[in-house]
Amino acid sequence: MSSQPAAPEEGSAAYKAAGVDTAEGQRFVRMISRSVESTYGKSVIRNPGGFAGLIDASFLKKYDQPVLVSSTDGVGTKLQLARLFNRHDTVGVDLVAMCSNDILVTGALPLIFLDYIAVGRVQAENLAVLIESISDGCRQCGASLMGGETAEHPGTMKDDEYDLAGFMVGVCEKSKLLDGKNIRAGDAVIGLPSSGIHSNGLSLVRKIFMPDGGLPESAADRDFLMNDILLKPTYIYEKPVRQLLDSQLTVNGMVHITGGGFYENIPRIVPDHLTTKIDRSALNIDEPFLTIQRRGNLADRDMFSVFNMGIGLMIFVPDISKKDVLSLLESQWKDFAPASRSQPRIIGTITDGQNQRVIIE
Repeated sequence: MSSQPAAPEEGSAAYKAAGVDTAEGQRFVRMISRSVESTYGKSVIRNPGGFAGLIDASFLKKYDQPVLVSSTDGVGTKLQLARLFNRHDTVGVDLVAMCSNDILVTGALPLIFLDYIAVGRVQAENLAVLIESISDGCRQCGASLMGGETAEHPGTMKDDEYDLAGFMVGVCEKSKLLDGKNIRAGDAVIGLPSSGIHSNGLSLVRKIFMPDGGLPESAADRDFLMNDILLKPTYIYEKPVRQLLDSQLTVNGMVHITGGGFYENIPRIVPDHLTTKIDRSALNIDEPFLTIQRRGNLADRDMFSVFNMGIGLMIFVPDISKKDVLSLLESQWKDFAPASRSQPRIIGTITDGQNQRVIIE
């Protein structure tokens, strides 16, 4: 069913008997309309028909060579925690963040977002909380939630099960795209703190803390899973980093530390002939990573291959600019994450190739 508003319906009794309640679906759509509309930018054209989202693209005229940049992603098995704890007010932010941060590291500005939600049974109140979470994420990055699809799958999913996917489109001036080609030996690596593990590594976390698939009996473990994992959504870095991109300071590349950790994500942007040397002591590794590593008896290599280890985004800048860039980011960070115990900081450097793409020491 479309997430666009529609007229009330009684629904089909036969379809409801088969497990699909279209009337409940339409009630859900009406419940979320205000939240969705709160994300609309000036270019959104309201479409009473509701079959598709419309945006006036005439603003692209201000670009010499506009490049549309797209990203799609999900939240993974973090949804299992949301379902088991019956808390759905953060995973929508995670969904938007996974796409928004991937858009951001290209230099692009987020424009529109679409969601796909597959459920066993439409439960309007829970889904409304979820959509408000998605809307919150869209407001944080400035993308318009243009609609989506909520698909009811009775018989193939449990009533309280659901899965999420998101799709985002952004725009960037072609000459300002960040593809890493300008990264040079001597560049500084600046790390922006994460809010926690974000949305990656949950399968490993679940294996360690939930080997039977259900919530652990230990109250301490339950508190850890809820408060340190579920209720700390992925940071959406758009606002603090956009200030940097709009400044006159040089940025040679950025990387979003998602699935694959340091060892897989950094080589995606740094040229093959260069090595990224990370100063482990500069990372100030804190919770929840220390608990995960201890409980799972995991080697450092495993941790850095799976988790962001407290650094959600890396920015590569010329050494001569690093102090100015860091100063700007620090000033933005105070408003962006006032409760954060960590600050943006220099965590490494780029060197000529040393037979290893990433060195952490």
